[in-house]
Amino acid sequence: MLARPRLRPPATAAWGRPLLWLLLAAAAASSSAEPRSRSCSEVKKLYVAKGFSQSEAPSHEINGDHLKVCPQGYTCCSQEMEEKYSQQSKQDFQNAVVELSNNLQATFSSRYKKFDEFFRELLENAEKSLNDMFVRTYGLLYMQNSEMFKDLFVELKRYYTGGSVNLEEMLNDFWARLLERMFRLVNPQYHFSDEYLECVSKYTEQLKPFGDVPRKLKLQVTRAFVAARTFAQGLAVARDVVGKVSVVNPTPQGAQALLKMMYCPYCQGLVAVKPCYNYCFNVMRGCLANQGELDTEWNNFIDSMLMVAERLEGPFNIESVMDPIDVKISDAIMNMQENSMQVSQKVFQGCGQPKTLAQSRTSRSISESSFSARFRPYNPEERPTTAAGTSLDRLVTDVKERLKQAKKFWSSLPSNICSNEKMAADSINEEECWNGSDKSRYVYAVTANGLANQATNPEVQVDTLKPDMVIRRQIMALRVMTNKMKNAYNGNDVDFIDIKPEACQMLLDSSTHHSRQLTTLMGAGGHRLLENARLLAIYLELIEVLGCLEGLFLQNGGVRRILLHSSDFPRDLTGCWKRGKNLRILLLFSHLVVSNSS
Repeated sequence: MLARPRLRPPATAAWGRPLLWLLLAAAAASSSAEPRSRSCSEVKKLYVAKGFSQSEAPSHEINGDHLKVCPQGYTCCSQEMEEKYSQQSKQDFQNAVVELSNNLQATFSSRYKKFDEFFRELLENAEKSLNDMFVRTYGLLYMQNSEMFKDLFVELKRYYTGGSVNLEEMLNDFWARLLERMFRLVNPQYHFSDEYLECVSKYTEQLKPFGDVPRKLKLQVTRAFVAARTFAQGLAVARDVVGKVSVVNPTPQGAQALLKMMYCPYCQGLVAVKPCYNYCFNVMRGCLANQGELDTEWNNFIDSMLMVAERLEGPFNIESVMDPIDVKISDAIMNMQENSMQVSQKVFQGCGQPKTLAQSRTSRSISESSFSARFRPYNPEERPTTAAGTSLDRLVTDVKERLKQAKKFWSSLPSNICSNEKMAADSINEEECWNGSDKSRYVYAVTANGLANQATNPEVQVDTLKPDMVIRRQIMALRVMTNKMKNAYNGNDVDFIDIKPEACQMLLDSSTHHSRQLTTLMGAGGHRLLENARLLAIYLELIEVLGCLEGLFLQNGGVRRILLHSSDFPRDLTGCWKRGKNLRILLLFSHLVVSNSS
């Protein structure tokens, strides 16, 4: 029996199993790749909510090779989204700085307005009180001589508003004029020429016709007005410094760091994950490096303001000086009247016997000049209310609390921004936060405050050799104001020279130009100054001071240019700066250098 031949399967069947395996493998690969194409609906929703076009946001993850800052790979961000997020992160950062700074600026602005209103109204009330009392007490006699009292208050107001008034000389002139008028009135039988009255005024200090009132009042008025004016200007300077420094424009490196921190997690779909606190801290420290440079001078300034505030509460209280000034002047007038005979005899001995007037004029003058009533001050309930129904003590107590809160504002600004729950996670959630690349713990240490320390900042590349010129000018303004405060605290009159930004701008418009200029002025050794980062900070301060000095010289019609050829100039002027950060010392020193060089 013939065997049945074995049938072979068709060729296609032999290839069936491998083909099936390939299909299964492709399906598995497709299945394993499926999670890569996650939905981006939440990212898109938030993107559109910020006012951006939904057409720019993908619905599912796409390849991220186009991203320049955020992690590449699969992403929910298109190129347009990264660019828009970059702008948004800068705006968010600026808004965060402005929000905190505006609160501080508003505090200083409102307190300055209140103090200014109080001081001005205090002067108005004091003048009105004196005028009302003297009209009631002395009548026509006062009204005929009232212009000299009006002039006194005009000069006091001009001094407070920053006018060039020497308080001591002004008060000496007031008492000399009052003595001349009084001397005529108590000696109506004589004719006094202008030369004779000038001789009389020379005896004011020696004879003390008004008793000890002029000396005491001069001391009280000078100290009180110096403190009041300086304190008010200090509030205005603080307001202006905050306004200028709070305008922050991130560098390109800073902008990248902000984008990476704020919106790169969105690109990975981590819309609910906030930046780690220390990560945020480092980014803010880098972006606000120049603002951190203000901290030392700002704190010194705040301390000096608090010192003057104590003076305003105590011996330099302008309210306690101005409120009874009418009583004090009247007491001086009465003292002169009571001692007029002794004063007149001593004046006649020193200045000579004056000519006698005709009998008719003498009797009339005596009648007109008689003092019929001793000065009667208002009762407390009759006195005018001081400014805005408040008192200096209440104003000072309030502003002292605000000043204490303002200390270390600039060094604390990064942490205050990151403490906002909208900006970063709290320091407890160290594992559930964005660290710049993923949701995980942030491992780097927090960088210290200040520009120089940012050389080690792991998040922001900062040029530590290029300080911000706006910040440098504000540091200068704070130093000048601090010195004024210290003078005011000691009761010394302050020479108010307003350093306008425009004056300093003459040598600060271009750092490259000024580098060449100062290097040329210092000679061959100038380039060595740029090799040391520590000296560079001093160098930039010198540029600023020189700019302001040149502006002052030009304004005063003095030296038209500053010639500094001494090889020892950097060392000498640095030493001068350390000995005293007073602009007037630098002015004198620079003038001497110019004189020796020319």
